[in-house]
Formats: sequence, C-alpha cells, structure tokens
Amino acid sequence: MQYRTLGRTGVQVSTLALGAMNFGAIGRTSQDEATAIVDAALEAGINLIDTADMYSRGESEEMVGKAIAGRRDDIVLATKANMPMSEERNHQGSSRRWLVTALDDSLRRLGVDHVDLYQIHRWDPNTSDEETLSALTDLQRAGKIRYFGSSTFPAHRIVQAQWAAREHRLSRYVTEQPSYSILQRGIETHVLPVTEQYGLGVLAWSPLASGWLTGAVRAGREVTTSRSAVMPERFDLTVPANRARLDAVERLAGVADEAGLTMIQLALGFVTAHPGVTSALIGPRTLDHLHTQTAAAGTVLSADVLDAIDGIVTPGTDLAPHEKFDTPPSLLDASLRRR
Repeated sequence: MQYRTLGRTGVQVSTLALGAMNFGAIGRTSQDEATAIVDAALEAGINLIDTADMYSRGESEEMVGKAIAGRRDDIVLATKANMPMSEERNHQGSSRRWLVTALDDSLRRLGVDHVDLYQIHRWDPNTSDEETLSALTDLQRAGKIRYFGSSTFPAHRIVQAQWAAREHRLSRYVTEQPSYSILQRGIETHVLPVTEQYGLGVLAWSPLASGWLTGAVRAGREVTTSRSAVMPERFDLTVPANRARLDAVERLAGVADEAGLTMIQLALGFVTAHPGVTSALIGPRTLDHLHTQTAAAGTVLSADVLDAIDGIVTPGTDLAPHEKFDTPPSLLDASLRRR
C-alpha cells in the first residue's frame, strides 16, 4: 500500500480507502461480514474508512463503529451528512440546526467522540456557505471533528466555499469527494483543476464505475452484478450511453490484457495516477471483492497504457453524463432558468 498526504492537512492516508456504503441493508452485509472486511482492509494497509449517515439509514455507521472498536486511533475515520434521514423536512440539508444534530447522531452510532473528516454529502442550494461553514467551524473547535470537506460539489461551488471561508474568517473545506473513473472523466475539466489550485485532498468514489470496470460486465455475457439488480437502467443496453460504455469496456479489456493487468488494476491504477487524486474509495460487498481490489494497491500504469486509455475515453468526458450528481439545479428545473 502507498500513502499520500490528504490535501494540506499533514495526515497520511492510503491510496486505496475503504468505503462502507455496502455495509448493512444496501449491500446485504452482516456485522460479521463487515468486521471481516474491515479487518482485512486494515491488514492490507488501508487506514481511511469512509461512511455516511444515510447509508442504510445509519446502519453502516453502526457497523463501522463496532468493527473499529478498540483501534480507533489507528484509523482516519470519515463520515457525511446532508442527505434526508427521515420524512421530516428539516432532517436533511446543511443548516446549522441539522448538522449539529446529525453529527451527534453519527458519533453515537459510530461509538466515538470525534471523526477525522466530516463531509457535506451534496451541495445544498437552500443554505448559504457562511451558515454551513460557521457551523462546521464551531463543531471543529468543539473537538467533534478534526477536518471537514465537501462531496460531489460542482467546481464553482468549491471556489465559492473557499471564498466564503476567507471572507468570513472561517475554517475551510480541505477535501472534495467526487465521482471519478475511466468512464466518468468529467471532473478533469473543472473540478480537479480547482481542487489542485486550492490544495484540497481528493477521495474519488466509484472508481470501478458501479461494476462496469470490474471485469464482470462484458459483451455477450449476462450482467449479474449486485448493482445491476438494484439499478438495472444503468446496464440496459438499449440506452445509448450504456452501449458506449460497453464498447469502451471491451477496448479497455484489450489494453489490460496487453499490459498484463486485471480490469480492476487498470481502473484503480488510472484513478490513483492523477496527481490531483489522493485516494480511490473502494466499496467491497464481500471479502473476495476486497481482496481483488486491494490486489491493485501499488499498481502504476505506464505512459503507454495511460495514452491508450485516453484514446478510448477522451480526457474530461463522461460517457454517462445523465448519471452526474453535481448538475446545477437550473439545468434540472426549468423554472430556475426562466423569468
């Protein structure tokens, strides 16, 4: 395992990080299975574990808490807030009112007195940057969080938040957690240049593109991944974007074979090769998944392989732009772009 500095924090984190979204109901992973995955991840050298309050409505945090009991100080622990946690309209968002409550709930579920990294899961257009950053700064000063970051923010909102922190003399976001893979390269256009400019650590989620880059999705085969059962529309080959992805996967498989790599090594090696990326978040559902993914630790792709990837998926291009989560609200709601 290799390690890099998380932005400008001075904290050293592994280039592969463990994402716990599949712990609990989402991945149908039991506590014993989750604990075994955490044990194996730590044994492989992973030292950053990332979860969120909304993953299985808190169940993931509870499982992570039980799995790390007795070894908290050896782990860089990250969680998130902002997504709806109930039908109550104020049990979501980035207001001070909700973040104070949400963090206390997360700490209770995790069984800890602080988290190392607290992330705003999505940009909240209804809450000002000053409101959110002020609350996070106070929680940091109270010792409940060490650092805070953003997740899946559009580039202009990352810039705006950095300006707001300076303008109001508040602590700033020190990390960003965007979606990034060979098949979804849009953040290379705007987000990664901005995070590099501001010295933010980058924790890339979905580096295996929801299973498209694991080697399990190939032409002529029935798709039987767990993600395809939950989100069949993402693997429906009558959709042009999915046909484009399958074509790219077939060509990438040839590149991997020629380089003597697995598809997982190619995919994770690509993400961690970008100088703006700190870690790639892997989200194994089983121990076997974890082992095949940690086998990619330390993979370094040659310039020829990276050039071949660029020839298949153009830099800065998303093959499935409709699956982006950082689209400005005005592009989704017509009323916001008309007088």
